[in-house]
Amino acid sequence: MAALVKDNTSKTTIYVGGLDDQVNEQILHAAFIPFGDIVEIQIPPDPASHNQHRGFGFIEFEEAADAQAAIDNMNLSELYGKVIKVNLARPMRIKEGSMRAVWSEDAWLQKFALKSDDPN
Repeated sequence: MAALVKDNTSKTTIYVGGLDDQVNEQILHAAFIPFGDIVEIQIPPDPASHNQHRGFGFIEFEEAADAQAAIDNMNLSELYGKVIKVNLARPMRIKEGSMRAVWSEDAWLQKFALKSDDPN
């Protein structure tokens, strides 16, 4: 059973920053596929602009060694006329309190909890 659990300490996701507006998922895939099998590519959209991204993306590789090879070869290289920065992606931070149940909040309890004199 332990063999089925994926090792979360492996560094398989990289950050790619400084992307030109013309770069899309297909272009990133073509640029980074030489380093190994790609699991997923994400380019977060810019909420202020409906057609553009925010200038960065994330690429997840099958193997940590492939991600490291991509970093070693692509960091400070040029893609579509812009120098890109490539490094390991930092894990998302979980905001304090986000794992707390809503019913542990006093405001929620006051609004939705049954009153002591309520027959139901």
